[in-house]
Amino acid sequence: MEKAQLHNWKAPKDAVLPNFIIGGAMKSGTSTMHAMLGQHPKIFIPKEEIGFFDIDNVIEHYDFNFFDRKSEQWTVQDMNKNHKELWDWYSSKFREGQGMLRGEDSTSYLTSKFAAQRISIQEEEIKLIFMLRQPSKRAYSNYHHLVRAGVVAHSFEDVLQFHPNLVLRRSQYLDQLEAYYKYIPKQNMKVIVFEELIENPRAVLQEVCTFLGVAFEAFDPSVFETHTNAAKFPLFTKPQLLKNLFFRRYGNSFNLKGLPIKAPKSVVKRAFIPKLMNKIHGKINPLKVRKKSKMKPATKEFLDAYFKKELHGLDALVGKEILNKWF
Repeated sequence: MEKAQLHNWKAPKDAVLPNFIIGGAMKSGTSTMHAMLGQHPKIFIPKEEIGFFDIDNVIEHYDFNFFDRKSEQWTVQDMNKNHKELWDWYSSKFREGQGMLRGEDSTSYLTSKFAAQRISIQEEEIKLIFMLRQPSKRAYSNYHHLVRAGVVAHSFEDVLQFHPNLVLRRSQYLDQLEAYYKYIPKQNMKVIVFEELIENPRAVLQEVCTFLGVAFEAFDPSVFETHTNAAKFPLFTKPQLLKNLFFRRYGNSFNLKGLPIKAPKSVVKRAFIPKLMNKIHGKINPLKVRKKSKMKPATKEFLDAYFKKELHGLDALVGKEILNKWF
């Protein structure tokens, strides 16, 4: 990205920024880390994911842009046109935490080299925490997330054949981290392996506290009982996929009013029927906390072979042994 394009991405003097960001990867324990750090008396983290530094990424944030069929115009989150609105919106997320160490949780950042550049040009130092999970398992968990969100209407194997980027791109850790190491000093980045968090949460949280410069002892012991995003799955999978197929617009209706540049009224009105049908479907086919079905062994073997090749060099880049834990 050229300097001229980066100009408006440098925060105004009165902007309130986070001191650290949990930047991904999605479905890799980021919500659990968010919840754990949020229990520290000196840390403030907004409840929701924000996605500011890549707010204009159409691929990652398909639900941040709205097409008005009547006017045939797009409503988008444009930093060049709406500089003040976007920075005011972002700053408002952190004003409640002034005087504390402020954090942000936005799992789409890891996939965006533009986010890396934009974070790097801020005058205030921003530290980054990235969490990595066994890539095949992360992709499978990502698939189930997209099913629940109303985005995917086919089996995991069909998605891999016809739309693989939907579930695989967020597991391409090597290329993604290379972009961050290019722009962010290594001492300002902390890479955590999800499996290590599960095995030894105390040791991992101690490392994170040292990285952020806060006292580990300030946590209540109950922090180690924290687990969020308990897996919920529809009672019946096939009806869920059919609902997703015929009411795809529901998957684009989550941010109609929560963004700095709001969706037009006509778009909000058009989302009423999909939302209603989703509510009815939720009564008939509710989400239940239960174990998800296991990935087919042949599919796991297929993906492991792919990722083992794609991620070769990750250990050397990060400076720790990771791949042997996964393959």
